[in-house]
Amino acid sequence: MTLTSQEQRRLMVLNQVGSGLLSSEQAAGLLGISERQLRRLRRAYEHDGAKALAHGNRGRPPANAVAAAVRRQVVTLATSRYQGFNHQHLTEWLAEHEQIDLSRPTVHRILKAAGVVSPRRRRSPRARRRRDRFPREGMLLQIDASPHDWLEGRGPRLSLVGAIDDATGIVPWACFRVQEDAEGYFDVLRQTLLRKGVPLAVYSDRHGIFFRTANHKLSLEEQLDGRRGPTQFGRLLEELGIQLILARSPQGKGRVERLWGTFQDRLTSELRLAGAVTKEQAQDILAGFLPRHNRRFVVPPHDPTPAWLPAPDRRRLEQLFCFKYRRTVANDHTIEFGRHRIDIPPGGPRTSYAHGTVDLHQQFDGTIAVYYQGTCLTKTKLPVNPRGQRVYVNRGPHVPRVPPLPTPPMPSPPAKAPWRPAKDHPSRHYAKKGQNQ
Repeated sequence: MTLTSQEQRRLMVLNQVGSGLLSSEQAAGLLGISERQLRRLRRAYEHDGAKALAHGNRGRPPANAVAAAVRRQVVTLATSRYQGFNHQHLTEWLAEHEQIDLSRPTVHRILKAAGVVSPRRRRSPRARRRRDRFPREGMLLQIDASPHDWLEGRGPRLSLVGAIDDATGIVPWACFRVQEDAEGYFDVLRQTLLRKGVPLAVYSDRHGIFFRTANHKLSLEEQLDGRRGPTQFGRLLEELGIQLILARSPQGKGRVERLWGTFQDRLTSELRLAGAVTKEQAQDILAGFLPRHNRRFVVPPHDPTPAWLPAPDRRRLEQLFCFKYRRTVANDHTIEFGRHRIDIPPGGPRTSYAHGTVDLHQQFDGTIAVYYQGTCLTKTKLPVNPRGQRVYVNRGPHVPRVPPLPTPPMPSPPAKAPWRPAKDHPSRHYAKKGQNQ
């Protein structure tokens, strides 16, 4: 039997007590035990020899040891079905979907013994001072987008647009887009209003979606106003009364940046597990992923009173969440919008809208609503125009104004024969006279 260093020390002290070199009081002080315990050890040593000094559970399997079959199952799942899951994510999925309830250190030890390394390395902590969270939920909402190969080559490269509450870390909504665009941020903010309410402030980077950059050429109205006009998303925030705070560095919005690191690890693994290949499939999986993420990473706020403001009603939301443009009505009561021409039907507060200024609200389903001083004059859905030609949208009982039909080309006149003078032309008379002379 192989004794440990502590057991060998006990054996040496007991031998010296047996030979009379040490007293029981001295031996108990050296071993750090009581004299009563020393007498027990001496009786066991005299009866069973050196093996009595070893712990009685040596060689026995621990009562809380993980069974070998469970260990093999964990390794098999980590290298096949759940390949790419980090150890913490794998631990949660084993308990939720495989009924294998283990702690993260236990899973780490099992995989480490099998040579399976976590795909996400943990960085050593660095000494830095983080900005304190806002005390109440709804005071600050950080928004951003993450272009990433979310489908890992199985489908198109997508951009994930989302928001995170600064106080609690809750993600109210996120959506996949083909690229980072204003429509994605409109969708995230609209779903946030429907689920939570209106935040007090929004924290974003200095992307051109949120404010006019210095390269933007000022229009005449902007020069007279003395400031750059807002973007479509900036206009939406102004109408909702939300303050826009622009970050000056990526570290300033570190909370949402760390969120993308978590999503690129966990969400990518779940998309791979589900075999998602399209944007629609990825969005369905994301809708089920967000509640689990919020339950796992939620942080209680310092002040439990939420700061969300009540959201407007559905009718008001329809007038807010759209792209707005200002146009001047032509003499024939039409408005040009890109390659489309929209007619204003008769009626309304004015008999004529010629040279008047109206607002066009472009909904995300292709519907165009024309407003004059808050009154909706007409609402229509633009037709599909694949060839890029001008399309006329006519409404109302009046005579539609259609473009004239193209005039067919005139046939070219027949080729004329070269002109020759008549026989009695004076030029022929003078020519004969010159030949006779």
